[in-house]
Amino acid sequence: MGPAATGAGSDALTARDLYRFYRSGEEETLALRGVSLRVRRGETVAVTGPSGSGKSTLLACLAGLDEPDGGVVHVGAERVSHRSEADRARLRARRIGVLLQSGNLLAHLDLRANIRLAHSAAGGRAPRGPGAGELLEQVGLPSRGAALPRELAGGELARAGLAVALANSPDVLLADEPTGELDGTTELRILELLRERAHAGTAVLLVTHSTEVVSVADRVLTLRDGRIRP
Repeated sequence: MGPAATGAGSDALTARDLYRFYRSGEEETLALRGVSLRVRRGETVAVTGPSGSGKSTLLACLAGLDEPDGGVVHVGAERVSHRSEADRARLRARRIGVLLQSGNLLAHLDLRANIRLAHSAAGGRAPRGPGAGELLEQVGLPSRGAALPRELAGGELARAGLAVALANSPDVLLADEPTGELDGTTELRILELLRERAHAGTAVLLVTHSTEVVSVADRVLTLRDGRIRP
């Protein structure tokens, strides 16, 4: 799979020299140690690595959910990092789709309402995005629009979260183990959906341990001890 959409090939996501450290008392843990990467429009990049290598921290910094202690993240020409939390949230709502293992669904809203909220947060971009019914169909949950998150099984939650992440027709999609709890048939269906989004010009970055996900990526980056390794 390679870039195919109009404008594909230009950088949609760039990160330069990202550092992130955490302090606990007098101890300091370096989660990211100078990570640089780029993802072009229409490209799918898989990030692999052992537990504790910094993958989730990297995803949070790329999404603007966490601030790096050093370095900078851009979506297109727009800087994500080192801005106010409100500015990062607005940019994320308009241009970034995020699916983390901690979930991106509001517990008190059913699936359709969660998707509509993501549409609304995207502002002027919302009319260009697929509707709630179409998104639920795409992720294989056409009859679950009225369900609350607590009424869904693990695999259904992952698919519902992906529908919300795609609701704003993002320039960049960031997902942590998007197929982790899916059976083989459903995993292939979701990977086909991600391929279609990349073909349409979305830059896709997936943190994964799945060999199936790795097999559809254009590039694979390995993260160990907070660094990109060859």
